[in-house]
Amino acid sequence: MSVAGGTLRFVRPALKAGLLPVWRDRETVQIGIDPRRAVALTGMSHAALVLGLLDGSRDRDQVIEAAGQQGIPEPVTDQILTLLAAGGALDDYPAAAIRALPQDRRRRLAAELAAASLARGHSDAGVAALVRRDAARVQIYGSGRVAGTITDILGTSGIGRVATTDTVRDRDGRDSQRPDPAHPAHPAHPARPPHPDLAILIGYQSLELAASLMRAGIPHLAVAAAEAIGIVGPLVRPGRTACLRCLDLTRASLDPAWPLILAQIVGRTADPPACDAALAAAVAAQAAAQALAFIDRAQSAGPTENGTLELVLPAWQWRRRTWPAHSSCGCDSRPPPT
Repeated sequence: MSVAGGTLRFVRPALKAGLLPVWRDRETVQIGIDPRRAVALTGMSHAALVLGLLDGSRDRDQVIEAAGQQGIPEPVTDQILTLLAAGGALDDYPAAAIRALPQDRRRRLAAELAAASLARGHSDAGVAALVRRDAARVQIYGSGRVAGTITDILGTSGIGRVATTDTVRDRDGRDSQRPDPAHPAHPAHPARPPHPDLAILIGYQSLELAASLMRAGIPHLAVAAAEAIGIVGPLVRPGRTACLRCLDLTRASLDPAWPLILAQIVGRTADPPACDAALAAAVAAQAAAQALAFIDRAQSAGPTENGTLELVLPAWQWRRRTWPAHSSCGCDSRPPPT
């Protein structure tokens, strides 16, 4: 939130949800516990009274007026507001947008709103991120516990529509069986569902699927969990980043047998796969996090663009591996020559 007087004057200041106020001593109040998020106000014996007014129900002038009725001078209240805004602890509470959410949905997404506001540095209580998520469509190709957990996380995080091979999960968390293809009244012009905003490919999917996503310009994220190794990425932005074929060409240059191996593993996995519950959960959580960052537009270049995040058991530390665009691919993701 801007602390410029002309900007702060017209906002409805609210403490960011998810930050717990505590006292460090009799004169110092701290908003938040971890020092990476916390803001401390010292010499502010009246801070507690002002903090109690920051629920988004009043604009700045009304906060100052209410504080004045409790004996707090306007300059003191104004300083508290300015310091909190400068420390990133205030939201401009979007009352109308929050009220527009059904109460049960507002309650279910409260933690998502709070996290989006804090993690993304937004000052709108996370509403902009929620609006983008609500309008988003994600298509998951593949099945198993990783696919199921990603579906659950994305649905709980507010993604409007998550479709898997067999089910579609809507914004209210309801699952429905994917309908059989209908016979169109006009076969020459069959209805097509809108393209997803993001596709997630679990395991080694067909090369034609990746090619069709490239042709359609659909961003897609590769995810794998097998042989006690989890891999998330790359996130392919067609025409902008390295594609899955770039990775296969790079692997082939390192291992001439890779094309033959790849032809044998598409659509296959070991039975049972060496992927325990903890690894599946970790991979699904990382994949969902990368998908949400893409949908939230939190960063222009995330760690899975031109790269993969890899987790090799028994260690539990994610490491990034770079995969540049391959010169022989022709996917138009290579940077222009200098």
